[in-house]
Amino acid sequence: MGTSLNRVEEEDYSSYTNSSDFISISLEDNNNTTTTATSTSKSSSELHPVCLPPRVTTWQKLNHRLREIFFPDDPLHIFKDQSWRRKLVLAFQYVFPILRWAPHYSLSLFRSDLIAGLTIASLAIPQGISYAKLANLQPIIGLYSSFVPPIVYSVLGSSRHIGIGPVSVASLVMGTMLDGEVSHSNQKDLYLELAFTSTLFAGLFQASLGIFRLGFIIDFLSKATLIGFMAGAAVIVSLQQLKGLLGITHFTSDMELIPVLESVFNSIKEWKWETIVMGFCFLIFLLVARFISTRKPRLFWVSAAAPLTSVILSSLLIFLLKSKLKHVSIIGHLPKGVNPTSENKLYFHGPHLQLAIKTGIITGILSLTEGIAVGRTFASLHNYQVDGNKEMIAIGFMNIVGCCFSCYVTTGSFSRSAVNYNAGAKTIFSNIVMAATVLVTLLFLMPLFHYTPDFVLAAIIITAVVGLVDYKAALRLWKLDKLDFVACCCSFFGVLFISVQIGLAIAVGVSVFKIILHVTRPNTVVLGNIPGTQIFRSLSHYENATRVPSFLILSIESPIFFANSLYLQERISRWMRDEEKRIRENKDSALKCVILDMTAVTAIDTSGIDAISELKKNMDKRSLQLVLVNLVGTVMEKLHQSKTLDSFRSKGLYLTVGEAVDDLSSSWKHWP
Repeated sequence: MGTSLNRVEEEDYSSYTNSSDFISISLEDNNNTTTTATSTSKSSSELHPVCLPPRVTTWQKLNHRLREIFFPDDPLHIFKDQSWRRKLVLAFQYVFPILRWAPHYSLSLFRSDLIAGLTIASLAIPQGISYAKLANLQPIIGLYSSFVPPIVYSVLGSSRHIGIGPVSVASLVMGTMLDGEVSHSNQKDLYLELAFTSTLFAGLFQASLGIFRLGFIIDFLSKATLIGFMAGAAVIVSLQQLKGLLGITHFTSDMELIPVLESVFNSIKEWKWETIVMGFCFLIFLLVARFISTRKPRLFWVSAAAPLTSVILSSLLIFLLKSKLKHVSIIGHLPKGVNPTSENKLYFHGPHLQLAIKTGIITGILSLTEGIAVGRTFASLHNYQVDGNKEMIAIGFMNIVGCCFSCYVTTGSFSRSAVNYNAGAKTIFSNIVMAATVLVTLLFLMPLFHYTPDFVLAAIIITAVVGLVDYKAALRLWKLDKLDFVACCCSFFGVLFISVQIGLAIAVGVSVFKIILHVTRPNTVVLGNIPGTQIFRSLSHYENATRVPSFLILSIESPIFFANSLYLQERISRWMRDEEKRIRENKDSALKCVILDMTAVTAIDTSGIDAISELKKNMDKRSLQLVLVNLVGTVMEKLHQSKTLDSFRSKGLYLTVGEAVDDLSSSWKHWP
């Protein structure tokens, strides 16, 4: 809403008894200023001069604009007024944040990070195995992805509380997209190569966004669309886990609601009651543990330890009763040892390269969005800053290195980060502790997971993704912004009934459409005067605001450019017709002047300039006066350079609405 600033004094506009001599405005090209001659012998307020902004070269404008676009946070400010030696130290600390806190690391911090690291390891191990199966990869790949990436992030990342590892949504999307063209069961080697290659392209994309400071690209996934997308993905993931919970052997690989439900009920003969009973018992156990930790954050360890406890108990149960539970599906053999290198398994030539690139970019966007959101959430709780561009670089290089060591896409996980935070982590060293624990598991404990049943992995996945269904956020969207709620529903049902990829495309499309809608149809409001003041506010908002006789005062609440200039012309013309109709019906004073409050017009292009010129010409033909109020510097400069301001020389420019109304009303009384 446009308002008049820089008030001189308050005045009641219910009656116009003041008179003042007219203001003469002349534009001087030589000194780039607008001079004002006034006589205020009978005026109760002083008119302020309307000035052009100082001259700025094209290079200065471009430099300023690029800095605002790519460096709004001024990342190099830490190097100002520093010696060369200090600048070198700061540069290394900027690139490797671990150098900032490692020299000051203490035993008390280590104790806290050790407890937190061991706690999240108990969650990361079963989750890593489960999420790898969600991506149609071997379970061991999930553990590999919980070892190398956290170490890389610990060196490059700036968040203290983030928990690194595979996440459900990125795993689901990768599995769905790759399996749609390459069967994970019939073409295992090719599928694995595409998974590693997708991870490489995800990392390259993420790091590029950070290096070239293009992080604003991921902002096209609005929070509303992400809420719907995550909820839809959570429902699909949960339904897919019915295969493990019910003991079904032949199950659809589709990720849409109807095919999944058809597969479930068409396979009733394959349901195994032993699997159903044990699976749902462990699912209830995990959900209860999650509920306890949610209600009482001090008991965070309950939900953190529950997945590993479930794996141990279920594996022991299957081992002891293996003669009677032969039909229960288990993980089977898992190789011991650290991550084997996989740079020779990257796929750069062949018909599926485009699939790998597309999968990498999409999973990269999703994992990057989640990772940065997690980092900023927990940073705000401890009042420290997380540099979004540095996070993109850290997550990107983490995946680039990871793909060379048999890892797939990883990022900051909400569940792991919450456990890490509640466990009392003080620095990112907790991730190194977690990685060390996973390493010990890889070297010595892998045979213990041989009898881990699929139903417990399914229960772990369902418990993890339940938190992605944020119905409270959806209800809040309904209350605050119906359009955001529609965007949320579109992405939710798109994922649910069409596909994960199409659902994501719908989410982006709805977000872009919303931006276009706001840009092409900006808000314009009629302003009225608050009696007894020089304040002007929207008539529809403030009931005590009154119309000023003979004036139509409009506030334009957006920049004016090619996408909305024609609409604004038509909308202003409509406001004028409505005002004239109201005047005829109420027999009020005839309309003499239209004032455009340009406070919110932060930019204008040639189409916008032409629109202003056309409005001025149309007003002159109808013997109406057009006045522009509170032009910002760039807008005024462009209007001046285009000679459009020449038509506003006499009583056409003012600093405030109040000054315009006062001066014009007084001049009409002098020259009726």
